[in-house]
Amino acid sequence: MPERPIMKSCMMLRNRHSRPLLWLWLLPAGLLLYLLAPVLTPFVIAAALAYLANPLVNRLQRLPRSLAVSLIFVLIFGLLTLGLLILLPILEKQIGHLLTRLPVYLTWLEHTILPWVEQFLPAELPAPKLNAELIRQAFDQLGGVASDLWQTLTGTGRTLLHWLTNLLLIPVLTFYLLRDWPRVTHHIRQLIPRAALTTSRRLGREADQVLGKFMRGQLSVMLALAILYTCGLWLIELDFALLIGIFAGAVSFVPYLGLIVGLLVAGIASILQFQDLSGIPLVILVFGVVQILESVILTPRLVGDSIGLHPVAVIFAVLAGGQLYGFIGVLLALPVAAVGMVLIRELLRRYQQSLWYHGTARCN
Repeated sequence: MPERPIMKSCMMLRNRHSRPLLWLWLLPAGLLLYLLAPVLTPFVIAAALAYLANPLVNRLQRLPRSLAVSLIFVLIFGLLTLGLLILLPILEKQIGHLLTRLPVYLTWLEHTILPWVEQFLPAELPAPKLNAELIRQAFDQLGGVASDLWQTLTGTGRTLLHWLTNLLLIPVLTFYLLRDWPRVTHHIRQLIPRAALTTSRRLGREADQVLGKFMRGQLSVMLALAILYTCGLWLIELDFALLIGIFAGAVSFVPYLGLIVGLLVAGIASILQFQDLSGIPLVILVFGVVQILESVILTPRLVGDSIGLHPVAVIFAVLAGGQLYGFIGVLLALPVAAVGMVLIRELLRRYQQSLWYHGTARCN
């Protein structure tokens, strides 16, 4: 009865020959995503919001899916709207204060910092000249150019329509994706080859655990850092505590970037505000304490070692995503890296279980 081994060999050969066809389908799919990257932003943001909110909807499983989604939808966007209504007036006030104090800062730089810098320059080098009035005029011109550019961008009907469409699409797409999330995932499972279904489900569960924990944890860490930076800088009476705190927290998804940039900006703001170095130790103390809290408490508890990527690899992923797909690539870089690590671990596991790894394979 040699028929069964022959049929099995034929099936294996057929599957082996079908794999190149799958890769041929992936190439145009990747090219299509690259070409459509400029219009994918609202869909990616909506999918991320739906993914993050889906566990909350699942907890309301006793309610009809549409009603549960509506409640979560109203709660999330209500909190976002409330946060913007609270933060925007404060940010506007601080930006106005910065613009008001700018001439004072420039005058102090001209009469204090430049004479101090001149003492360390060689005699043969020309001393730097700083004219406060010229700098004020330059800032005014820069502000005028920025204003003209903004008016040009927003005045273009096509650009303005594109922005408004994206803003309106995000909540609409989020609602429908969140409502139909089980149906979408079911259709995706139906596309998986039956022979790979078990492995795909296992890898999918692992990727979901890693990605969900990372995204929710990272957002929580960014929010906590923004609050801690703002409170710490406010306690040392820095004028622009909220601006610097929000900025440092927002860029902290790249390891140590929030610490370095925030410390640099806060140090400059402290020197300009107090017009000496007396505030620098307090700024260093604030960022040092927050960094310790992040390393010891926030990141281990909220994120943990969910990705397993080295900070250098994280920075490379962000830069590579930005280079390939722009802003949408920056948004997708770390989630894609998180899922990629699950696949890499699976490949390493299979490799370490292979005969080739143990040195018992024979090549004919």
